[in-house]
Amino acid sequence: MKEAIAILTGGGPAPGMNTVVGSVAKTFLQKGYRVIGLHEGYTGLFKKNPRMVDIDYFLADDIFNRGGSYLQMSRFKPTNENFANDFNLEFFMSNNVKLLVTVGGDDTASTANRIAKFLEEKKYPITNIHVPKTIDNDLPLPEGSPTFGYESAKDKGAIIGRTVYVDARTSGNWFVLAAMGRSAGHLAFGIGTACHYPMIVIPEMFNKTEITVDKIVNLVISSIIKRKIMNMDYGAAIISEGVFHALSNDEIKKSGVHFSYDEHGHPELGKVSKAHIFNEMIEKKLKQINMKVKSRPVEIGYEVRCQTPVAFDLVYCSMLGMGVYKLFSEGKTGCMVYVDQRGQVSQLYLKDLQDDVTGKIPPRLVDIKGDKFHAVVDHILCYITPEDYDAARQWVERPEEYDFFRILNWDPVNY
Repeated sequence: MKEAIAILTGGGPAPGMNTVVGSVAKTFLQKGYRVIGLHEGYTGLFKKNPRMVDIDYFLADDIFNRGGSYLQMSRFKPTNENFANDFNLEFFMSNNVKLLVTVGGDDTASTANRIAKFLEEKKYPITNIHVPKTIDNDLPLPEGSPTFGYESAKDKGAIIGRTVYVDARTSGNWFVLAAMGRSAGHLAFGIGTACHYPMIVIPEMFNKTEITVDKIVNLVISSIIKRKIMNMDYGAAIISEGVFHALSNDEIKKSGVHFSYDEHGHPELGKVSKAHIFNEMIEKKLKQINMKVKSRPVEIGYEVRCQTPVAFDLVYCSMLGMGVYKLFSEGKTGCMVYVDQRGQVSQLYLKDLQDDVTGKIPPRLVDIKGDKFHAVVDHILCYITPEDYDAARQWVERPEEYDFFRILNWDPVNY
């Protein structure tokens, strides 16, 4: 029987999913392998009749540059009971599967390793190679390498962000945007920088103080006041949804948001409009201080996950897909494929990325000590400093409450 590989996609979508799947398929088909695509993520490996499709070269060529994922995705994460009672070993044996390729985030990668160990215990060793993705750009890949999908999501987000900013300038209003980013603010920071937004709020900025609702609100109002001093009655602020993750229970109650949680223990942020919540909080404070400013909420989330991949991700994901075969041919397993800035393919092992105590992969955060971040804070953002206090009193009694550096507890010189 012809040797086969199986490929599945887990978690949520990111631009480039189909590019990876198509490139893996094309490469292995040319080497004489059968390529089996599994729908519904890991679900198919834990039921008798998985939804599967043979991916031929024509199909691979048809999907490789599309957005979304041709293979339907799932966040299903098998339990120990699932492994004991439901695992479909017959799928691997009857189809002569030698390699399981998984495309997803850290949860998908961890499950892939569990499956490989389980199959080894069953005397059916199988190679597993993971392709890491997330539009959040928060997996700790080597310096300078984004996670695939981030650049495309940022590009689409910046298109929305630019349009919103033109509307703000045209109508004399403010807009409050929220951007995806569970643990890190890369997407919000990237979009805000591309659009020259006068205020960007990301969780990394609160490295010297607790994140509170008041601080988030006051940062945006600081920008509104500064722009008024500059005779500019319009603007836009972008806030990373990740700031919610660091709010205490009391602060979350203050925000008025009631979260449900997914099976991995993550707040289901997708079920609420963070932009609407942020905007409501800001409008409430503006009313309290009697400042007449119109603001509108805009959400940037699901709108960018299935964006058609830009050229960067088309090339990057193609290299990742072809890189899977390189690692497989070298006998590598239990690893993630990685392509550096020179185009060199190598592997990363989860054990080298995981925290020794928790076993979790720590997120890669925005570097707030680097020149890029400092340049944005110093030259793009607009906010109140002590030099603005006298002018700011035209609108607020206590301008020091809206002092950017005081809010964040930063030294203005060495922050």
